[in-house]
Amino acid sequence: MPDLRWLAALPTPTPTSTVRAESVTPGVAGFIAIAVVAVVIVLLAIDMLRRIRRAQYRVDVREQLDAEEAARESGEGAPERRDDGDLSPGSPAKD
Repeated sequence: MPDLRWLAALPTPTPTSTVRAESVTPGVAGFIAIAVVAVVIVLLAIDMLRRIRRAQYRVDVREQLDAEEAARESGEGAPERRDDGDLSPGSPAKD
């Protein structure tokens, strides 16, 4: 077996950095850019949720109107309403 003790006696080189730490960090500009992106994403999410809710409300109202129209056509529906929202004369009063 070869004698490798001489290899252990050599000094271990210390690594030296060739790149400065300031040149690899994004700094203030990078922080501002990421903050702007985060704010835009939050605003887009809020707008998307608002649009989804609005579309769902429209679907609910459309289904309700279709059900009322179908009930009116079959003759067993709710009493007809006047323009001001009151029940027509002769129909039962609301609770």
